[in-house]
Amino acid sequence: MRLKIYLICICLFILAACTSEENNNSSQNTNTETSVVIDLPEYPMSPLPEGLVWETNNEDPIFSSPDAKKGGVFRGSLQSFPLTLRSFGPDANNAFANYVHAFQMGIIDIHPNTDNPVPVLATHWAFGDDGKTVYYKLDPDATWSDGKPVTADDFMFTVEFMRSEYIVDPFANNYFNNEITDIRKYADDILSVTYVSERPKTDLLYYTNVVPVARHFHRLDENWVVDYNWLIEPNTGPYSITKVDKGKSIEYTRNKSWWAKEKRYFENRFNVDKYVLIVLREIQTEFNHFLKGEIDTFWMPWPDYWHEKAKGQAFDDGYIHKIEFYNQSPQSIQGFLLNTDYELFKDTNVRYGFAHSINFEKVIATILHGDYEREKTVFSGYPGYTNTDIEPRKYDLEKAEQYFTAAGWDARGPDGIRMKDGNRLSISIPYSQTNLTERFVILIEEAKKAGVEIVLQQMDGSTMFNSLLEKKHQVAYLALTTDFRPEYWSLFHSENAHKPNTNNFNNVDDPVLDELIDEYRLSTNENERKRLSRDIQQQIHDLGIYVPSYRVPFNRTGYWRWLKLPEHHGTRISDYLFPPVGGGLFWIDEDAKKETLDAMKTDKTFEPVSIIDETYRIQ
Repeated sequence: MRLKIYLICICLFILAACTSEENNNSSQNTNTETSVVIDLPEYPMSPLPEGLVWETNNEDPIFSSPDAKKGGVFRGSLQSFPLTLRSFGPDANNAFANYVHAFQMGIIDIHPNTDNPVPVLATHWAFGDDGKTVYYKLDPDATWSDGKPVTADDFMFTVEFMRSEYIVDPFANNYFNNEITDIRKYADDILSVTYVSERPKTDLLYYTNVVPVARHFHRLDENWVVDYNWLIEPNTGPYSITKVDKGKSIEYTRNKSWWAKEKRYFENRFNVDKYVLIVLREIQTEFNHFLKGEIDTFWMPWPDYWHEKAKGQAFDDGYIHKIEFYNQSPQSIQGFLLNTDYELFKDTNVRYGFAHSINFEKVIATILHGDYEREKTVFSGYPGYTNTDIEPRKYDLEKAEQYFTAAGWDARGPDGIRMKDGNRLSISIPYSQTNLTERFVILIEEAKKAGVEIVLQQMDGSTMFNSLLEKKHQVAYLALTTDFRPEYWSLFHSENAHKPNTNNFNNVDDPVLDELIDEYRLSTNENERKRLSRDIQQQIHDLGIYVPSYRVPFNRTGYWRWLKLPEHHGTRISDYLFPPVGGGLFWIDEDAKKETLDAMKTDKTFEPVSIIDETYRIQ
């Protein structure tokens, strides 16, 4: 619902940091009961407007497999144990949050192949005349995991909850104060959600797609953060946490009476009976467990694992399969953002020269085995919104020379680094993720040929993140998460420039860009918004403030042969195929598992399987 900023270089830091002394506590079974008495709030009803036109969608294609079987235990891993099981509040925004939020369902969903809205907690929706409000009819079958019905009161409570200072969650507070401006109840099963501004209809459905909070479970007071740290809150999805062995593992169990299991878009999904997720803190340790059959899958976007390590008898004998599945998953920003408040980068010629000094093509061709693709612009993979005419500035020593000379950096020192007024053309880049070092070394050596000195500053993740927020950097190397649509205001509008704790890491202050972004934010016409998005991307390119690096156009996974996928393997936007966050399309074939384990004892082999699915590859 909001654009969250994550630095590539702090992702592993966040994972590694998610440990505590509490993690050494003994194993415990958990349940969804709370020990406090909840005084259920009463919420007034509003009169329902007349003339609403109710819509639904039960026509889009099914993307699960009719061959799917229920049952079995999926054994996976976590790189760290969470500091909390809460959905919100301190320490809740960590890697484990993907699992927590995966089973908290929203009012509607967006079909992964058609981009059309589909029913989830609501069966129907209607649009208000103001262009900002959506009315929803709740599914009468919808229940919480503890069996209590989902009602409009839960959504009314959600506003109170998300705005409360007791949850200590500034992002949630901000979103429900400044973007979700109103939620109203019209009957136990009818509500409306109002967004802060007008949007095209599909976009409005997305931005008003609130995930409810169970009002019968939460008592909001000054002790909420501590009292609810390890309680399992009710959810509306197919799985709930049933066992926690602190510091070691978390177990999810399928709710066999889940209210949505026979609904059109949920049939034959979420098939395994249990997910057992054990803590394996190192990637290599996780891979070793996978090779031994102690966990069922291993996600491997890293070329060295795919090409060099994912080999051997288990693969050759057909016990472990491999799949490379190309997708059209939207991409946000991955690359260098140049700080235009830094004197050097105030000159467009220097920005252009720097871009032509960065040899991402060589990094891709060598270390990355040619697997990744050069990114071209901000927010790629958004049909209509992405400017596909833009080509990134590639490594070109002649063009670098041309632009640096135009900026007065035409002299070179004894070591080949450019000089001007006694100053060296030296640029520092902070980072913390060690697996980037090898890639940066290539960039450093190639930049020297263009007369540019790059100095790496290795920091711990939190220090670097604070430095970037304080705008003390010269160049920020960032990877940002995506939103439903490209969002430019926080990243590129002058209102967020020259200020600490904002996301305009370029400190860009450009009137043309501001005007385009303002028009984009205010427009309610989808075609106009697409045109404006393309124009914004062109202006960002013309300013030379962003040097895109590369995108990973696929997901690669190794999996034991008893795991089965649909014939089409995944959806257009599948980033993952197997864990719970992958959409729950796979299943476990217990007969194939027994056959495989027996074969391993008798040296029986199967045909090796390595799948390359390019159905959704962007050419």
